[in-house]
Amino acid sequence: MIAWSNGEGAHVDRIMEIDTKTQFCGVIGKPVGHSLSPAIHNAAFRTVGLNFVYLAWQVEAIGDAVKGLRALGNFRGASVTIPHKVAAIQFLDQVEPTAKRIGAINTIVAENGELTGYNTDASGALRALREGGVELKGRCVVVLGSGGAARAITVALAAESGAEKLTLLGIEDLERTRLAQDVRSVGAVTVEDSHLDEAALRRVLPDSHVLIHCTPVGMSPNAEATCVPASLLHPRLAVMDIVYNPRETQLLKDAKRVGCKTIPGLEMFLNQAVTQFELWTNQSAPVAVMRAVLESHFQ
Repeated sequence: MIAWSNGEGAHVDRIMEIDTKTQFCGVIGKPVGHSLSPAIHNAAFRTVGLNFVYLAWQVEAIGDAVKGLRALGNFRGASVTIPHKVAAIQFLDQVEPTAKRIGAINTIVAENGELTGYNTDASGALRALREGGVELKGRCVVVLGSGGAARAITVALAAESGAEKLTLLGIEDLERTRLAQDVRSVGAVTVEDSHLDEAALRRVLPDSHVLIHCTPVGMSPNAEATCVPASLLHPRLAVMDIVYNPRETQLLKDAKRVGCKTIPGLEMFLNQAVTQFELWTNQSAPVAVMRAVLESHFQ
């Protein structure tokens, strides 16, 4: 039996019955033990009365995993997370244009025997920033990280936000350099890149307006870790951390203390999950339920 909020403060209990017609989705990544995707998607499926179930799969070899899922008739789709967002593409039948331009996916949809890759990280991040009151047009934005999520967000920023300058700081130098080259080809935005260290942060943050953290640093159970010394933050900076567990990372705590506008990763996570649900089910997502379930895990 599972329980979740109905979005109005009450809790609903229903028996999750699995049968031969049950369609299944899941999250593919490593690690996945922290993921809240099973809780919110299963609640959403039950709320709208769908015979779906969502699981969590810790995966080393992404190619083998996708091949196995492809062979299962009731497989409907998957969330793809660290570290497989880029590597998964080569094992799919097709990739929708936005995800292809990004070069990374976070969602697989199975339809008529074919697997298609999508990227809902990009739209989820931009919506979270805009709903949080963060101005992007004409701004200088710093992105920390160069993996799948960073790639999705930076390509979307270059293509859609009207930002004046993007500075990419990452640990993996080759990966970061490739990302910078790809982003330059997308829009007219000025793009700079450098190795992520304190010297680079000290150089770029004083003149920046938005900081977006896209690495796993600070993720539970290492919740006290941060890439950014608190002394380098300033109140003119808006700070978004895509890590959503814990809800308020050390970076966000430090940013709030110095007066920064902060955007928690929970907002991006919710927005991207809503789009995933709608891709898999072709139905409108019960957003209030999904938000309530997500927030209940941080009370």
